[in-house]
Amino acid sequence: MTGIALARSFLFLPADRLDRLPKALASGAHALVLDLEDAVAPGRKGDAREALARLWPTLDAEVRARLMLRINASPTPWHAEDAALLGELQGLGALMPAKVEAPADLVRLFAAFPARRWLPLIESAEGLAQIDAIARVPGVMRLAFGHLDFQADLGMACDADEAELAPVRFAFVVASRRAGIAPPVDGVTTALQDNERLNADARRARRFGFGGKLCIHPAQVATVNAALGPSDGQRAWALRVLQAAATQGDGAFRFEGAMVDAPVLARARRFAQDINQQEKA
Repeated sequence: MTGIALARSFLFLPADRLDRLPKALASGAHALVLDLEDAVAPGRKGDAREALARLWPTLDAEVRARLMLRINASPTPWHAEDAALLGELQGLGALMPAKVEAPADLVRLFAAFPARRWLPLIESAEGLAQIDAIARVPGVMRLAFGHLDFQADLGMACDADEAELAPVRFAFVVASRRAGIAPPVDGVTTALQDNERLNADARRARRFGFGGKLCIHPAQVATVNAALGPSDGQRAWALRVLQAAATQGDGAFRFEGAMVDAPVLARARRFAQDINQQEKA
């Protein structure tokens, strides 16, 4: 899998504030989402596209591969020009189409973005109804949950724990697993000064089986990376288990007072994969 398929933190950067790109790149975020949708006022979207097209040739391949672009949804008046820009963004890491509600929303973008590296944002009841089909579109790397727009679409009024969204988060994880793609990406935490809330949100995402989370400020990145990755104790445990497994034959074995079988080994390998991703970040 590519770096974006393994990324834990996805930091939004308004596409009309590209002067902030060096700071965003230095934030420790595994992926950066250049945003042409909600973060950019309608009157500034054209200027933002032009500025990105001018900047792109100055970026090296490694930086380009770490960048994503969130574009406006297909029913909006800005979608066609956003799609046309894709032809100038060679080496773009992935595309994040907003408010995807059906596989056709991605198929229509194929000509503009033939690389087919998608992280579709599902943000509505209709998108949830089509989630299995969307997850199975060729080129979909992960699903992303736009939970704020989802609440607005359904007229929900969730408390801070968002218990009402538990069935939806479960659906994202199940659809991703059934489609054989990487774990999904959870939505943003809007409380910029509340690190306790951010940590709780990220740990909830991990408990549900999400592998990443959207961030709206560089200060959120370190907390998200830590909460969605294995702890120091889990890392050490995984390495010990895998070292022990290398000396064992097939089947289960006893290790440190516990039984190690196939599911336990799979968990240890996932932790080891997280370790490798963190070392590369």
